[in-house]
Amino acid sequence: MRSGRSGVPSSNEVGRGRLAWLAVALLLSLPAWWLGAGRGSGAAVGGWVGLVAAAMPRAQALSAGLLAWDGAQWLSQPWRLWSAAWVHLSGLHLLANLLGVVLVAGLGWVAAPGPRAAWAWAASWPLTHLGLALRPELMSYGGLSGVLHAGVAVVVVSTLADPRDRASRLIATLLGLGLLAKVMLERPWARLLSHPEGWDIAVVPWAHASGAVCGMACALLLLVLPTRWAGRPGAG
Repeated sequence: MRSGRSGVPSSNEVGRGRLAWLAVALLLSLPAWWLGAGRGSGAAVGGWVGLVAAAMPRAQALSAGLLAWDGAQWLSQPWRLWSAAWVHLSGLHLLANLLGVVLVAGLGWVAAPGPRAAWAWAASWPLTHLGLALRPELMSYGGLSGVLHAGVAVVVVSTLADPRDRASRLIATLLGLGLLAKVMLERPWARLLSHPEGWDIAVVPWAHASGAVCGMACALLLLVLPTRWAGRPGAG
């Protein structure tokens, strides 16, 4: 994954990793924007969400029926493992998640964890939703938040594993502790849904926990794979 023996990523690897990370972010966000937010979004937080929601006003029924996570049908309709991320239940929900994509994309750009990290984030996308099957009482789910938690976990693990300066590792440690604290405070083992004040939808803490675990696991797995599985020696 690294060029030479110094452990310092080459400029080519940094560039490729950043572009790959942004590509995953676009694959997550553009279909979600295209499908639109659905009903009542403009009244929720104003004109910007109304503009986003107007992108595809007729897509809500399609996305909810064919794309959202369905606890009873995901085995026969496995595309839902990917498409669930694109389904949003309100304009506020969509806007918050699109802003989250921007933040995680920026985090990956600054951290520049390399191409393997982008592969890890992409792999954790369906696995995050597969983890919802561990809660069979959850019959429906949509949103990007679980996969965004996975992206943060990937950056944390990848940065901690890199032989970089102490400041980078310290920031990654603090970010990882913050992610862990958030997931624990949400108590995903104790409640299926939460209703945060100011939100017009129910939140699924289990999706956040699943994303964090899957992101960490995928990042660790790709870190230990031989270089030939992730690209040419010295190029990621």
